[in-house]
Amino acid sequence: MGDGAELRLDVRRFQAPILRKSLFQAITSFGGFGVTAAAMYLSAGVSYWLSLALAPLAAGFLVRIFIIQHDCGHRAFFHHRRANDLLGFACSLLTLAPYASWRHQHAGHHGVWNNLDRRESGADIYSSCLTVAEYHELSPRRRWWHRTTRHPIVANILLPPLVFLGLYRVPFDTPRAWRRERRAVYVTDIVLVALFGGLGLLLGFGEVASVQLPIMIFASIIGVWLFSVQHRAATTRWARQDDWDAVSASLQGSTYLRLPAVLQWFTGNIGYHHIHHLNPRIPNYRLQECHESIPRLRDVPTLSLRDGLSALRYALWDEDHGRMVMFREADHIPATPMPAAGPAPATARIAQSGD
Repeated sequence: MGDGAELRLDVRRFQAPILRKSLFQAITSFGGFGVTAAAMYLSAGVSYWLSLALAPLAAGFLVRIFIIQHDCGHRAFFHHRRANDLLGFACSLLTLAPYASWRHQHAGHHGVWNNLDRRESGADIYSSCLTVAEYHELSPRRRWWHRTTRHPIVANILLPPLVFLGLYRVPFDTPRAWRRERRAVYVTDIVLVALFGGLGLLLGFGEVASVQLPIMIFASIIGVWLFSVQHRAATTRWARQDDWDAVSASLQGSTYLRLPAVLQWFTGNIGYHHIHHLNPRIPNYRLQECHESIPRLRDVPTLSLRDGLSALRYALWDEDHGRMVMFREADHIPATPMPAAGPAPATARIAQSGD
């Protein structure tokens, strides 16, 4: 048995969900969000600034709820498929990310991440990038557009709220063949209209918007940053199809984001992203235990909070030197011909997606 197979077998010991821990996490996350949101509504009558000051806390609970939805999508939160799907759908009514569609798209990400020959599959909106050679091949206008849309202010502050509030309301990137997932987007919208419409009739639509929008804006920015940075650090590795395998891509193509304990709690341990990619069926509350139990899992690209905030600047893969670079570095790298892309299978290989 190879080293990679042994490691995956070792990691599998942590795969089984623990019901009491799953229930406790769901209760504290939904409960914390509900209490904080209620406090925002109550304090808005006294001072809107006081209400707004609570929005980052509510957003933290919402990020935690999104991590639960993420675990449910991987069939990792409960033993039974239906329990995962019911809770995942309930989470989506707060996160605004349609559960069935997002789950299917995200499963594709687990088959192609950091694979240079599979970036155009449409499955990965968080971690795809161009090589330096490809960047140099762009026309000046397209190069400017590429840099502008991937600037941290645009990609990680301006766009995330638009994605969650607007684009997720339609199946904008859902293939027509995914009929169930496309219907589920509209079902989610109908329930959201009923939910927030009823809340608006009860409390006032202006009051609802003044509370829910700041929460969603903060949470979407944090969530997109979390999923983006963990494939975009200076030390993460990309590979061509012939050299790509799930184990090395997990340990070198994703990172360990080491966060302070409080932030680790609110982000549902998603910082242990290298372990999540190695086995997506491990519940988020068992990732730290797995990391600390297996020494090999600690020899991976590691980011501090400060590193994570700056890592988004690494936007291009320098294939000649085997490293991630920033745009300003790429401008000083001599242009070289693009290598021929290797053959890409017709169907994405889904690695431990739970499907």
